[in-house]
Amino acid sequence: MRDLRQQARGTPPLGDGEQTSLLEQSARGDRQSQSRLVATKLGMVIRLAEARSEKGLSVPDLVQEGSLGLIEAMRSFQGSGVRDFDAFAEQKVGEQMDAAIAAEAAAVREAEQLVAACNDYERVEILLRRTLQRTPTEAEIAEKLEWSVDRTRYVAQVVADARRRHDEELLALIDPDAVDIADAVDGE
Repeated sequence: MRDLRQQARGTPPLGDGEQTSLLEQSARGDRQSQSRLVATKLGMVIRLAEARSEKGLSVPDLVQEGSLGLIEAMRSFQGSGVRDFDAFAEQKVGEQMDAAIAAEAAAVREAEQLVAACNDYERVEILLRRTLQRTPTEAEIAEKLEWSVDRTRYVAQVVADARRRHDEELLALIDPDAVDIADAVDGE
């Protein structure tokens, strides 16, 4: 990030009319114009990223997302009917960052829900094994959890994979020579 901040501070500002010319050339696909625009707007991207840094993504990740938003702004500005590119770009950069933050939050929630489902599955599996005095079927576990059999099967596979990885890691700690590295890598 320090290098990016230095790069932003070290980039000379655009001259009179230069931004308009660069936007026109950029819209035609000129890479040098795009690079110059990105370099001059990097400070704005960093500022917006730092303002959102407490929302779930790191500043470098937000800068990367913001750069994508800036490129989108450069591509779509000519046909937007908006006159102020800086405000337009700031809006697009912010929208891209906010979308990335929302996607990350959704992924975290999904992962947390999967962990909770795995815990529920394991508890019910143990409870039914004790109650039935045998290994319960997927249908029995699904019924107890009020899940579909497909969901139960999916969570069971996640639990089985986690148990296998745990066992492999434990075995590697106990007896590193007993773990076949090729099989461990192929299995992941």
